[in-house]
Amino acid sequence: MYSIGEALIGSGNEVAHIDLMVGDKEGPVGYTFAQGFANQSIGHTPLLSVIRPNLLSKPSTLIIPKVTIKDLDQANRIFGPAQAAVAKAVADAVEEGILPKDKVDEWVIVCGVFVHPKAKDYRKIYQYNYGATKLALKRAMNNYPDIEKIMYEKDRATHPIMGFKVPRLWNPPYLQIALDVPDIERVKSIMQELPRSDHLILEAGTPLLKKYGVGVINELRSIIKEVFIVADLKTMDVATPEVDMSFEQTADAVLVSGAASKETVDKFIQEAKKLGIYSYVDMTTVADPIALLRSLSELPEVVVVHRSVDAETELKHKFGLVTEIKKTFDRMLVAVAGGITPETVPDALKGGADIVIVGRYVTQSKDVERIVRDFLKHMGRDIDQMRVHSATE
Repeated sequence: MYSIGEALIGSGNEVAHIDLMVGDKEGPVGYTFAQGFANQSIGHTPLLSVIRPNLLSKPSTLIIPKVTIKDLDQANRIFGPAQAAVAKAVADAVEEGILPKDKVDEWVIVCGVFVHPKAKDYRKIYQYNYGATKLALKRAMNNYPDIEKIMYEKDRATHPIMGFKVPRLWNPPYLQIALDVPDIERVKSIMQELPRSDHLILEAGTPLLKKYGVGVINELRSIIKEVFIVADLKTMDVATPEVDMSFEQTADAVLVSGAASKETVDKFIQEAKKLGIYSYVDMTTVADPIALLRSLSELPEVVVVHRSVDAETELKHKFGLVTEIKKTFDRMLVAVAGGITPETVPDALKGGADIVIVGRYVTQSKDVERIVRDFLKHMGRDIDQMRVHSATE
């Protein structure tokens, strides 16, 4: 038997984070228990959980401090409220049936305990560590989370200590604002007027990148911290360095021209995947986008069906191509760009578009907020979406 549990409960300096393993004395958890008990290290001295002096909890539990203990004040927090909390949680877990009584002498627990060096309130240290330990034990015994929970949450959840959310494109449709005005002050002004929505993507447009370089992405990030940003590189050659430079400036996605050589497109997509960011392929001037996609070693995350600016008065939108791409390739997002208006959004969405890209219609507007709200309304999206999420959900 070998189960793993984890839980974070509380707030402030007294927040508790518990990692633990439960298993047989004769198995890997028992071996880890013995090794941890026998091989002590400075600042991370392991200790047994006791309900009171001379009274061990069962299953026997080894507490390992996850923060280096540097003085007696820190030691007292571990050897006092934290130790008592873990011991009481283990005992109560047995009493409540979370841990089976007939296994208390056969199993052991190894428990990593986090206590912040600035934690002061002993009552909170006890309460938070008690709750986190019991929750971690329950999760271990239930094999929580299942893979469906992980897949559902991986792009939705926000880590509470990290302090910001990393946006991912998990819930289309999205409105992508192409910031292709080569004037950083105007771009910043536009960004400040944008309504807040989980369904906005910002694009560092090609003219903006050509004038200021990829470093402008970090400037955009300073205005809106948690937005998804695409670097519209329209790469034609030397794919790897262009992806790398954009990644270093915190781009969430990069765009290559589908008119580039197959080798360049392949290298571009492979480098983006290696770094963990999205790759866009722009199909402007590509005669057969389906054939190009089939020829690639790996598929991009996003394909852009793009009516070029210079041809907007002559060409109609190819929303039928959007439908064909969606039917041919699973799990691929398709974006449409080129002269999109609020009135044409429904047709784009009906064709299967996941991302609607808009540039001048927004950036040249005298009322950016109203126009963006109008687009989102036509897309069936609300503004200022908020999701209440419990730390223990």
